Amino acid sequence: MSGKLEGLRVVDLSMFLPGPMLTLMLADQGADVTKVEPPGGDPARGLGPFEAGQSFWFRNLNRGKTCVTLDLKTSQGKAELWRLIDSADVLVEGFRPGVMARLGFSYAEAAGRNPGLVWCAISAFGQKGPLADHPAHDLGAWALSGFLSVNDAPDGTPVVPGVPASDMAAGLTGCAAVLMALLGRARTGRGDFIDLSMFGSLLPWGAHIMGEAIVNGCPPRSQCQRSLGGHAFYAVYRTADARFVVLCGREAKFARALLEALGRPDLVPLAEAEAGPAHLPLKAFLAETFASRTRDQWVDWFQGRDIAFAPVLDFVEALAQPAVREAGLLVEAGRSEEHTSELQ
Repeated sequence: MSGKLEGLRVVDLSMFLPGPMLTLMLADQGADVTKVEPPGGDPARGLGPFEAGQSFWFRNLNRGKTCVTLDLKTSQGKAELWRLIDSADVLVEGFRPGVMARLGFSYAEAAGRNPGLVWCAISAFGQKGPLADHPAHDLGAWALSGFLSVNDAPDGTPVVPGVPASDMAAGLTGCAAVLMALLGRARTGRGDFIDLSMFGSLLPWGAHIMGEAIVNGCPPRSQCQRSLGGHAFYAVYRTADARFVVLCGREAKFARALLEALGRPDLVPLAEAEAGPAHLPLKAFLAETFASRTRDQWVDWFQGRDIAFAPVLDFVEALAQPAVREAGLLVEAGRSEEHTSELQ
């Protein structure tokens, strides 16, 4: 692993996805991350599938960290956490608002003892405000941010997303916020408190689709959006073997190249029309065309053509691609470090 953050001391009190993803990125760059788990451990330890007796979920999000178990309801557990905080550069916690204070820990006291500490508090909707105490995981942030309304089936029914985007957005946003706070500390000598919400991390990701809502007061609909299925050249098509392919580039040059190769240059004006109903005849033609061959036959047909196209792969196929290993995106690691101490 890279040593860009070597010497940085991080205390991680978070579980599941957002916080562990944040601290994983720090650990991968050489930070010394101590993951503090409650008695019984991070619940992700019990989530399958398992390999060599370990949860794949837990290992994948917590590799490179030192795990300790502390009961923060006991004086001994509290004292040990204060010891870790006093020497830490960063603390990450994912409790609901108010929990850390009820346990006897606050940013004000921590900053009094360790002025350079950067404290990142991750929650669903932020530490204050009308939603602060509302319980939710990723899907709740999707729903209340508006994103779920455009993550829909053809009949307009919202469907459960395949990616925990608000969890991962919070991890990425939190990593950036922590690093910015550390840069600020280098100038001032003082740390900072970061109020990070999954909701607030996800909402900016709609910058390209929420214009209708902001400008005209109209909710965007996926079937009229360029990037959400309303454009024939940014859509999913079924193949003869009941697999799928996508066209993933709306530029006129891609549309012209494909339609000319298919002998239908007369349809190019439709590809240049605004997304929505005008694209329905073109989508119908492309659906019929793609249904005439298998997915892999289309992969062969597109070879050497400068057209934004891709087959829809499952995870087994995706991870087996040479491009994944060549880019270093799949890392084979040993077992995660086990608990180094257990204080009750």
